[in-house]
This record gives sequence, C-alpha cells and structure tokens, in this order.
Amino acid sequence: MKRRSFIRKTALTSGAVSMGGAFSYASNLNEKMKYNFNLKYAPHLGMFKNYAGEDPIDQLNFMADQGFTAFEDNGMRTRDVMVQEAMAKTMQKRGIEMGVFVAHEIYWKEPNLASGNLEKRTEFLDYIKKSVEVAKRVNAKWMTVVPGHVDLKQSMGYQTAHVVESLKQASAILEPYDLTMVLEPLNFFNHPGLFLTGSPQAFEICKAVDSPSCKILFDIYHQQIQEGNLIPNMEASWDEIAYIQIGDNPGRKEPTTGEINYQNVFKYIHSKDYKGILGMEHGNSRPDKEGEQAVIDAYKAVDSFM
Repeated sequence: MKRRSFIRKTALTSGAVSMGGAFSYASNLNEKMKYNFNLKYAPHLGMFKNYAGEDPIDQLNFMADQGFTAFEDNGMRTRDVMVQEAMAKTMQKRGIEMGVFVAHEIYWKEPNLASGNLEKRTEFLDYIKKSVEVAKRVNAKWMTVVPGHVDLKQSMGYQTAHVVESLKQASAILEPYDLTMVLEPLNFFNHPGLFLTGSPQAFEICKAVDSPSCKILFDIYHQQIQEGNLIPNMEASWDEIAYIQIGDNPGRKEPTTGEINYQNVFKYIHSKDYKGILGMEHGNSRPDKEGEQAVIDAYKAVDSFM
C-alpha cells in the first residue's frame, strides 16, 4: 500500500473511531446520568410536564432518563386503547414497570359494595372483567379497588360481609391471570364517610377473602392521618401488603415537605426486601421546572438510606 493511501485510510479509520466514540458517548450520556434508586418509585403523568411536555410518551421517557423504573396511572382504564398500547410499548422499551390503575368507578358519596346491593356488585364485577383486559394491554399486575361509602343503615358486620363476598367474586375473576386488586384505605379527613379507612380493617378483609388476588395498598399519606404509627402498622399487616403509595403530610406533596421521616420509612421497606412499587401519589410542592427538580432531588435525598 502506498504511504499516502495508508495515511488517508488510517486517518479516516481513526476519525470513524473517534466519531463512533463520540456518538456512543452521546447515546449513553443519559444512562450515565441516571440515579440508581434503591426502590421502585413510580411517578405519574403531569408530575414532570414542564420538563417533558404534555405528551405521555415524552413524560415516560423523561421519567426513565431520571432513573425511575416504575410508573402508575390512576386513569389508565379510561384512556384510548391506542394510547394504552403506545404507553405500554414505551414502558417496555425503557424498562419501566407498570403500577396501579383504578379498576372501577368509586362511590364517594353513596354505598355500593358495603350495601350488599346485587346490581352494584354486578356493576363492580363487570369493571373488574374489563380491567383485566386493560391490565393485559399495559402489562399491569395491580389495580386499585376502593369499596366506597359506608351504608349507614347497616351495622359494620353486615357491611363487611357484603364487601368480602364481592371481593371473593372479584378474586375469582383475577386469579387465572395472576392479577391483584389492592384495597386502599383512605383517611377520614380527605374522604369522610368511606367504608375502608385503616390498615387493620384492610388486613381483616384480606384474610377473610383469602386470595392472592386481594391485598392491601398501604398509602403512607392516608395512614399517617388515619392512624399514624406507620412502621409498626406496616409490620403488623406486612404479609397482606402488595403495593405502597407515598405522600408527605400535611399537604400531600413530595417527601421532605412534611412531618414523615421518609428516609427511615424507606429504610424499613427496603429491609423487608420489598420488590414492589411505591407510587408517588402526591402533588409537587412548587410549580414549574424548579418544583419538578425539587421532587427528583427529594427522592434522591430520602433514598440515601444505605
């Protein structure tokens, strides 16, 4: 080979390698910048819209770029099928695990499952059947169930029996698909008059239903208001907890904005070898991009318990 040709070829090859390295570096830059969280914290749509825009796909990509490996969407059931499929494809591509969505219409002001009304039960079970298809479409394992308002005309014992029967029938629908409905107790202050309020009550109901498809969603924000004593109550009901949600109190914003020592709570959860999702079901304490960065920084701070 002539010396001039050799030099030209060598230069081109070196340039290609250099450029390739540059391209490789650029393509992996976001990967290197990701924070490796110890637990699967799951943001929701709208939490980072100032950075990512309104498009749900762009928001999912932004979440993945920050190191989040899970996502939850209460409204997934009512989204257009094409949107569900597009979101599922993005989550699979970016290594994001789908968390809960709400499985049914919640009765906030009148009794449904607690009443024992067979029409209300049939309606609920129909929602569960339809939610199976949603779960399959978006690769979800869990769906949220709220039994609704109390029935003031019946004693709590009768109401509990009615709820348990409805949940047993729902479990029979979910079990063949290895899906789990998670019962969410809600606090008396934000949601007065609801049937399910505390973790001991949810524990009792799950034991009565006796199905792997009926477990507890322990929302730390709600239970701080309802009962406090967070870690001991989680410990007491741990074998029925399948999903956890987050929010500081007061205000229901990101950790570090209220009274809950989330670093210690997350340290406890991690010590239990919890492999599930922790839904970030709270608002941002501050607006705009600064508020969104504050959320990310807060989770990095409380995740540093190792």
